[in-house]
Amino acid sequence: MPDWVLLLAALGAGLVAGAFAVFSLMVMPALAALPDRAGAAAMQSINRAAIRPTFLTLLFGTAVLCLALGVLELAGERRPLVLVAALAYVVGVAGVTVAANVPLNEALARADGTDPAPWRRYLRRWTAWNTVRSVAALASAAALAGELVG
Repeated sequence: MPDWVLLLAALGAGLVAGAFAVFSLMVMPALAALPDRAGAAAMQSINRAAIRPTFLTLLFGTAVLCLALGVLELAGERRPLVLVAALAYVVGVAGVTVAANVPLNEALARADGTDPAPWRRYLRRWTAWNTVRSVAALASAAALAGELVG
């Protein structure tokens, strides 16, 4: 696999890690500090804004690159860092997004905001899963970068 593909995947994973980290470390605590209805409404708006080609291409395009890297490594050189990077991103980022964060976002979109309990549960669960995604993306970026410099 050409180094530029590893670099592109590493950069994608790093950008995704940063975006998710900002949410777990700053955005979600800020939304939690708002009145429940306002916090939930702001997050609903953020979730709608996130469904844009640029972000989806970054998030899932990096997943496609990592998946391809993993498959090629299993069929060829079997460089451990590339395999770790691919697994971390495909499972820990794309998998968690589809299995945890998206369903939580869909449930929040259906909430009417009259009961604060769903918003409070959402805050805890979404932030926990988002932190998993952030750490997985960072691990992927680090492993790919390690392969490039090693």
